Amino acid sequence: MSGRPTVLCLRFRRIGGGQPDGAAYEGLLALLGAFTPVVEAAPPDGALADVGGSLRYFGQDAAGLASVIRVRALALHGVDCAIGAAPNPMLARMAARQAAPGTTFTVPGDGAAAFLDAKPAAALDGVGPATARTLCGYGLDSVGRIAAAPLATLQRITGVRTGRDLWERANGIDRTRVLPNAAARSIGAERSFPRDELDPEQHRRALLSLTEELGARLRVDGQVCRSLALSVRYADRTGYATLTRSRTLPEPTAHSAALTALAYRIQDSFALQRARVRGIGLRAEGLHDAERASRQLSFDPVDERARRIEAVSDRVRAKFGPQAVKPGRLAA
Repeated sequence: MSGRPTVLCLRFRRIGGGQPDGAAYEGLLALLGAFTPVVEAAPPDGALADVGGSLRYFGQDAAGLASVIRVRALALHGVDCAIGAAPNPMLARMAARQAAPGTTFTVPGDGAAAFLDAKPAAALDGVGPATARTLCGYGLDSVGRIAAAPLATLQRITGVRTGRDLWERANGIDRTRVLPNAAARSIGAERSFPRDELDPEQHRRALLSLTEELGARLRVDGQVCRSLALSVRYADRTGYATLTRSRTLPEPTAHSAALTALAYRIQDSFALQRARVRGIGLRAEGLHDAERASRQLSFDPVDERARRIEAVSDRVRAKFGPQAVKPGRLAA
């Protein structure tokens, strides 16, 4: 792995907590566009920027340019940034997850191996819980051990293509590029409670409002999602912890009822019945055009009626606003 850091991954947070709203997010993307035309949105609270062509013009290295961007984002939009700087998008995303708000974490071109070595297998892009368990069963529980494993061994364990991808990522190789104006591969939303919330019914209501919001956004954009990722931030003895878990839908969909059913199942799998929850986030992943998605035909009159009601509700919201129609459980 060689090359100087030229890719920035930014995670935005409003001062006081929470994601920037839509107008602020668009303003932040425009701010990045003043430094480089190679900006890839990662809504609702992130972005990638390739600043390789801008460093000489601004007379800064990647970390210095990140500091300038952070100051302007704070001054103009009241948003703080955690920024990862690295030679490629994968390393930049991992560095951003390690950066504290208001700081930049830089992975130098010759430091990728040291940065990756001790990280758990699940820290690599594309390694989900099932793949991580399989790797750990063979003693490959860290990125360093995966990198040191023979390529043929990884391919026998996980398959030819997956094994090669794993080996390359574990060695800091990422063949993807920052794609300007690339379509979002995921969308997300979150709900925060003003205090630690113990009531499971309030947790359920927050989750229902999230699935309704994401479903409506997907349908307006003509997209469907393949999976959901649920994050729950809760209080424990050491402060606050966050659990994240994802599940795949039976078929790609934007149907709110299907999203809600899966989100509830993910929530139940956490077994946090008595948790003091501070926030819940939900992300719809694996987005693609609804027109190209297949749908299993159903003769269930209840499901068909729900879809017709959903279509009418979408038209009402388009005319009178997003709060014009909502489930009865959220109206109280």
